Amino acid sequence: MAEVEWRGSDKLKAQLKKMPSVVHNAIWDATFDVVEKAEGYAVKELQSSVKYGNGELARSIKYEVVDSDGKIVGRVWSDDPVALFRELGTGRVGEESQKDLPGGFTPVYRQTPWFIPADDVDTDLSELYGMPKIEIDGHTFYRTSGQPARQFLTPAVKQASREAPEMIKQSVEAALHNKLGGS
Repeated sequence: MAEVEWRGSDKLKAQLKKMPSVVHNAIWDATFDVVEKAEGYAVKELQSSVKYGNGELARSIKYEVVDSDGKIVGRVWSDDPVALFRELGTGRVGEESQKDLPGGFTPVYRQTPWFIPADDVDTDLSELYGMPKIEIDGHTFYRTSGQPARQFLTPAVKQASREAPEMIKQSVEAALHNKLGGS
């Protein structure tokens, strides 16, 4: 009868015990990379498409990574209300404009025009957006039925999501190699 000796089983068992936390941490790190990439895409879109702005909307974009019931979740959002108006549009014009909405989400839009006091804005909205000026009792107003959706966050998240699987794969492979060894 031949005798077989298996060497290194203790090391293998120790590595297998470490594997879940190594993989979890690698996915956690990669998720930060994904949400940072989404933020970058959103900022790039805003910077290339906003003609009259001070960068406030781009600076309002935030992100986080959380562990939610054992799942690693990356979130990207803006806490500036202008972001919502830009992303979804406003009024009838926004409702009718092309946009990508998540399933089960149906925004409600104002159906009647509204007026913006000309004294409350520092640019000519007629020149900028084609809003007509109206005089009422000696005061000037801009009349609008809304603005179209000009999405910046949804496309950014979708683009980063397409890149995420490869980013996570590379992060896990590198972590397994660096933390558990390998050739």
